[in-house]
Amino acid sequence: MYAFLRKVLFQFDPEKVHYFTIRLLKLSLNLPGGKWLFRKLFFLEDKRLERTIGGIKFKNPVGLAAGFDKNASMFNEMYYCGFGFIEIGTLTPVGQPGNDKPRLFRLKPDEAIINRMGFNNDGVEAAIENLKNKKVDIIIGGNIGKNKITPNELADQDYTVCFDALFPYVDYFVVNVSSPNTPNLRDLQEKEPLTKLLMSLMEMNTGKSNPKPIFLKIAPDLTDSQLDDIIEIVLASKIEGVIATNTTISRENLKTSEHDLSKIGAGGLSGKPLKSRSTEVIRYLSKHSKKSFSIIGVGGIHSEKDALEKLEAGADLLQLYSGFIYEGPGLVKRINKAILARH
Repeated sequence: MYAFLRKVLFQFDPEKVHYFTIRLLKLSLNLPGGKWLFRKLFFLEDKRLERTIGGIKFKNPVGLAAGFDKNASMFNEMYYCGFGFIEIGTLTPVGQPGNDKPRLFRLKPDEAIINRMGFNNDGVEAAIENLKNKKVDIIIGGNIGKNKITPNELADQDYTVCFDALFPYVDYFVVNVSSPNTPNLRDLQEKEPLTKLLMSLMEMNTGKSNPKPIFLKIAPDLTDSQLDDIIEIVLASKIEGVIATNTTISRENLKTSEHDLSKIGAGGLSGKPLKSRSTEVIRYLSKHSKKSFSIIGVGGIHSEKDALEKLEAGADLLQLYSGFIYEGPGLVKRINKAILARH
């Protein structure tokens, strides 16, 4: 059924289709019996799927990655696709339009996506208004970033503004310094600025009566020595862990022609081509840190096998984005079934 729907939807502009499908989902859930049907089709509830990470109990380990619900306007509906948690954002202190359109592209031969969205969002306060309307029992993560016009030397201020404002409304935080679509953002992954940023957030966090887990989202394009730095920084700052990985700027081994790629231009690549590298990063972090912190694995999960590989490499939780778009909501349940089959 989803294969047919995907074939139709993939005839149209990806960004427009994104919002159309959400409207379709909302409509379907509001029909008589809609919510019951979605639960029947996509939910798998079993105590053996529960995971406790950073003091939070996740009903199942398969989440929706950031970038899908940028403004926290869809999580009440996305819950019915069977996710164990949903990450909103990336949010910035002030709303911004992002990069010029078109900025979202399918690479169908590769089952991949290139995006250069550029942290388009309505701002943290607008997201908070949506979060106040939470109607479902699901873990929410808040992915935070900096405004495009904020220079890197003032980036700490943007992250702390978002952290402080969002704190009462989300269950965990993600510090995004790894998107390739905001100029110079990835420079914040260097040891000195990253240590400073995470230390300042942890100082705020520990000053709260109920500190919340903080994760760092990293790029797949880091070298081994940079990954060693990441391990050192995570352990020194005492954040909860790492999300591995964000999108890649690499275009290696793609089936899509060079001509088509040059027409698309810059942006972060996600989907199947990212699978192996993201798993390598997870394995490296897990092994070289001696499993000292939590890892959320994301990148190229399009099947049960892909998901199990990431868990075996050392991931504690998983997230979907491109795989969800290409495979549909049934993928969440299939992965959870495969996890149960290992018990």
